[in-house]
Amino acid sequence: MGERRSFTRRSLLGGVAAAGAASLVRPAAGLAGVLDPATAVSSRWVGTLSGATSPIAAPRRFALAGVEWAAPRGARIELRARTLSGRWTPWALASSTGHDADAERTAAALFGEPLWTGPADQVELRTDTPVREVRLHFVTPPAPPAARAASGVQLARPVLDAGPGQPPIIAREVWAQGQAPPSAGPFYGTIKIAFVHHTVNPNGYSAAAVPSLLLGIFQYHRYVRGYFDIAYNFLVDEYGRVWEGRAGGIDSPVRGAHAGAYNAESTGVAVLGDFTNVVPTAAAIDALERLLAWKMSLHGRPTYGRATVVVDPSDAFYTPFAPGAHVSLPRVAGHRDGDQTDCPGNAFYARLPSIRPRVTALAGTPARLSLTIAEAVAIAERPVTASGRLHPLGHARGLAGEAVEVQRIHGAKRLTLGSATTAADGSWSAEVAPKVNVLLRAVHRSHPAIVTDWVALDVAPNIVLEVASAAPLAVSGTVKPRKGHVTVELHRGSRVTGKLVRSRRLRVSAGRFAGTIRARARGATR
Repeated sequence: MGERRSFTRRSLLGGVAAAGAASLVRPAAGLAGVLDPATAVSSRWVGTLSGATSPIAAPRRFALAGVEWAAPRGARIELRARTLSGRWTPWALASSTGHDADAERTAAALFGEPLWTGPADQVELRTDTPVREVRLHFVTPPAPPAARAASGVQLARPVLDAGPGQPPIIAREVWAQGQAPPSAGPFYGTIKIAFVHHTVNPNGYSAAAVPSLLLGIFQYHRYVRGYFDIAYNFLVDEYGRVWEGRAGGIDSPVRGAHAGAYNAESTGVAVLGDFTNVVPTAAAIDALERLLAWKMSLHGRPTYGRATVVVDPSDAFYTPFAPGAHVSLPRVAGHRDGDQTDCPGNAFYARLPSIRPRVTALAGTPARLSLTIAEAVAIAERPVTASGRLHPLGHARGLAGEAVEVQRIHGAKRLTLGSATTAADGSWSAEVAPKVNVLLRAVHRSHPAIVTDWVALDVAPNIVLEVASAAPLAVSGTVKPRKGHVTVELHRGSRVTGKLVRSRRLRVSAGRFAGTIRARARGATR
């Protein structure tokens, strides 16, 4: 929601790139055989909608459908689908505007949440008021292949013992199966609050249908809505299973697309289902509480009270607040607390006051860890000092004798560049010598586990230049890390601002370069 490409702070530090039943990741019965195995997103124009439609045939069989329209914003549109058995699903609200269009679409376009129907071929729509420029979107998600039993399900890593302990989080790959590539990112921000959502799809789905349901939501978010990836950081199903959502690492403050104007300062958790009139299952609420307690503790944030966040001016139209306003929101917030939406549903929202103290009790006393880099710009392979302090949240005393690592991102991996042991006051320092521009963070692995936000460090190449004062000038030197070429420039005068009079591009081989450049007959040069 409000996912935009005009990020700042080096693109929000980004672009670097379970308990349950044995049927945990099996596709819905017969799903693979009745749906097109290829990824498919299709649309059908409806036009003006007034009252109820006759059956509308989809371009191809589908398992998820969503509605787009122009006006009015508060229209109530319901949808039902005809399954391949010939039966019609119950009517479901299709016009919940929990997530509005991204920057790539016109401001007038309104989108409902995608509805999981199971394998179907037709839909019907009905409304209590005329609605203009209605379009239907259908998703035919490829069914993830049958996988191992619950005991062998792949869990997301790393495992970091924060708060009540890390709950089992089913790895993204279990539902994505290589069929859900993000179009960009990941991008990183910070986490001050957690937003709770519902996905509005009908309740009563089977445990086996969840992987295909998640893949369908991804397809809708990326290919219909234009998001980079699935909007949510985590998803919880009614069976109490937690699923990794957006790519980028469960241990990082990955910027989602779930709460317009606040994505850079929050994490987003969606419970699968529609909770307008009913509350999530006890298993889902328990899993949500444990996930929130762990995630907030891991990032050194309290779970109680409120936090001040800034309304992103470019996405302020999602909110009731002014662009750039400093807004106080609950640490564990319902989506409607910040944006103009009914999410996470009336029944679920009414339960949040009882969920918050449970989350706080589970979190206990988290730690707090800081990271400071001594230099704004480093030179490749030259040591730079990283330092900080480790202490219990809300306490002045430090945690002594604890191991702290300084890590960098390398694809999906976190590589340790340096380590230290905290002093009596919790302070620590370590030397790191990165070769290229990096994102760095500090990590304390043992309980209470804690990570810092990612910090961007610009690293300039380490260039040594030697000049022999002869005619022509003989130049040579080394470059770390290795580059393909260097350009040697000759400037008039002895000042940095002197006029450029000559340059020469030299090839670098095995980190070394050499060549000549013709100098002026007389006068000072640089």
